Amino acid sequence: MKAIIPVAGVGTRLRPHTFSHPKVLLNVAGKPIIGHIMDKLIDAGIDEAIVIVGYLGNMVEDWLKAHYKIKFTFVNQPERLGLAHAIWMCRPYVTPDEPLLIILGDTIFDVDLNPVLKSPHSTLGVKEVEDPRRFGVAVMGEGKIAKLVEKPDTPISNLAIVGLYFLLHAGPLFERIEHLIDENITTKGEYQLTDALELMIEDGETFTAFPVQGWYDCGKPETLLSTNEILLQKQPSARQFHGCIINEPVFIADTATIENSIIGPNTTIGWQAVIKDAIVENSIVGNYARVSQIMLDHSIIGNNAVISGNPQSVNIGDYSEIRVG
Repeated sequence: MKAIIPVAGVGTRLRPHTFSHPKVLLNVAGKPIIGHIMDKLIDAGIDEAIVIVGYLGNMVEDWLKAHYKIKFTFVNQPERLGLAHAIWMCRPYVTPDEPLLIILGDTIFDVDLNPVLKSPHSTLGVKEVEDPRRFGVAVMGEGKIAKLVEKPDTPISNLAIVGLYFLLHAGPLFERIEHLIDENITTKGEYQLTDALELMIEDGETFTAFPVQGWYDCGKPETLLSTNEILLQKQPSARQFHGCIINEPVFIADTATIENSIIGPNTTIGWQAVIKDAIVENSIVGNYARVSQIMLDHSIIGNNAVISGNPQSVNIGDYSEIRVG
């Protein structure tokens, strides 16, 4: 079965890190965001992925091909006109009668996809939220979805559509998206996938919903760190280092060097990072970074960055060099 994974976004809220890396390659709990998603897909039997790339897309393409052996098709979306437009660009690579899974590439899910892919109806992942105005929402009725609305100004449901879509047949979806584009029907200035799915419902397609309790946002520094904390709780114990204190849960890459330091809790240390004479907790330290003589808390340190000095909570991008005090 094919999956479509849109990853063309710029990730402006995660700057400075996304100046040099696409958002989906940022490290969370020991692997890039897209790596967590791919592992779920492969466990569910997905054997082909159509990946919609844009900003720094060559880096996404290179990383996926280096780490996974399934068939990939990469579709470039140079102009971001909405999620429906991104999906519509994949139509040459999908046959109308085949089932299709769409999974957003910038959010990590904790859900068993196997029963989803065996559903007798098209089905969408949903989760109750406090403020549904930020999301597409589903209105339920008689055990199925009665209506879908994209970012309603007046809340009509607290069931947010979380970015997991299973379609029994791909063809009807592409037909409705083409209608939106031909008629220039947009919501908040973009062609919305929610609007295309609502047209399918209005034409009689049955959609059900399945609950997604584990839905982890990676869109801002603070949510990236909270997601890192949650995912680390599922990690096996890290190796110990002589003369150091390791407070679980942590992820420490096999090639990292830790000397005379306290690491954790809730901390990820990247490949070939070097930590000396430091305390690092509730933080993400990138690959090849060097941290010394400092206490870091709730910090994100980019790849190849160098930092030392007084206690700080910092957010520095790749190749930065900071000495405090």
